[in-house]
Amino acid sequence: MTEQNEKQSLVGEEYEVEVGPVAHGGHCIARTADGRVLFVRHTLPGEKVIAKVTEGESDSRFLRADAITVLDASKDRVEAPCPYAGPGKCGGCDWQHAKPGAQRRLKGEVVAEQLLRLAGLTPEEAGWDGTVMPAEGDKLPAGQVPQWRTRVQFAIDEDGNAGLRKHRSHDIEPVDHCMIAAPGVSELGIEKQDWPQMATVEAIAATGSQDRQVVLTPRPGGRLPLVELDKPVSVLRVEEKDGGVHRVHGRPFVRERADGRTYRVGMGGFWQVHPQAADTLIKAVMQGLMPRKGEMALDLYCGVGIFAGALAERLGETGAVLGIESTKRAVEDARHNLADFPRVRIEQGKVEQILPKTGITECDLVVLDPPRAGAGKQTVRHIAGLSARRIAYVACDPAALARDLGYFKEAGYKPRTLRVFDLFPMTHHMECVAILEPIAKAT
Repeated sequence: MTEQNEKQSLVGEEYEVEVGPVAHGGHCIARTADGRVLFVRHTLPGEKVIAKVTEGESDSRFLRADAITVLDASKDRVEAPCPYAGPGKCGGCDWQHAKPGAQRRLKGEVVAEQLLRLAGLTPEEAGWDGTVMPAEGDKLPAGQVPQWRTRVQFAIDEDGNAGLRKHRSHDIEPVDHCMIAAPGVSELGIEKQDWPQMATVEAIAATGSQDRQVVLTPRPGGRLPLVELDKPVSVLRVEEKDGGVHRVHGRPFVRERADGRTYRVGMGGFWQVHPQAADTLIKAVMQGLMPRKGEMALDLYCGVGIFAGALAERLGETGAVLGIESTKRAVEDARHNLADFPRVRIEQGKVEQILPKTGITECDLVVLDPPRAGAGKQTVRHIAGLSARRIAYVACDPAALARDLGYFKEAGYKPRTLRVFDLFPMTHHMECVAILEPIAKAT
């Protein structure tokens, strides 16, 4: 290979570009004068900017870039409220520079594009009115930031300072305050402490109780510091050998509330991050499914059991719910949380492995809340074969949702309704709830 043919890094190159539509991932699409595709952060559709390449080589299909100078600003642009937001800084937020209403419109455009491209569905065909709903209390004027993040993982630099990672990087931006952190996280004062020998410190502030928790991940060979924070807190440690989480002192769990019930969430386990998220999603799922007394329901990827609990309440003493969850600790929590429902059973294992082994050939209702990658074709086909009258699909990634909706369409199910919620303000993330029903019934 000659030197002329060797690929060259384009990092640092600058291009003046007209910015096109938003794309999934918190950036917009632009093209250079010679036709190169740029994924540009810190900009908005319709703007003219100078974009500086952050990733890419001369033979790359596309380049990643930051808008470092705005030559012609969008009417939706605001000055980022957070001093750590912007090119080369914290990567936690994508849309600090956009008005709140504009952020929701951009998210709606992403959902519409993913539905059409991956599922062949228009918003109308998906049963969606095109709106992205803010959570209660989040509709704030431009320049104000919802304090919604009840779980924040701080990265610790080599000097023991707490910070947040830069976009697509292991580099750390030291911070003295995260604006989107919930008050229960901020009041711990993580950013004011030194954390020698730590790699990360995760702060958890339950919204269903006053429980506070920190999860410490030491650097290799690191010793735990004495944790003295501004509020009472339990401390957990991530073990170097197996990655398991172990109690140091205090409760090994936090107590959360959803749909009028208390849920135990152990050892830093998964719970929706936005304070309103659990209730918002349960309400959307139950309104869509309309459970009836005596029905049989599945709760797939059930976590600590919030949808199983909500279903059990509504299906009554003659109804039944089977939950499937892969994480051992979450299964233990789910069984504890739902112990007062004798007709709820929780099985541990991967959905694609456990569901075929259950012997269940039909059911009335299904809820699935898969991880970011989605459920996949095999699992979708199995679910569709159970002849449920309605299926509720909860998704945190519109691309995975759209792909799976395409598989459901092939298997005989179509969306009845789709609702989209802005449960991650200032970021490109969102939550979707699709309610599906058999195509034969819908036509």
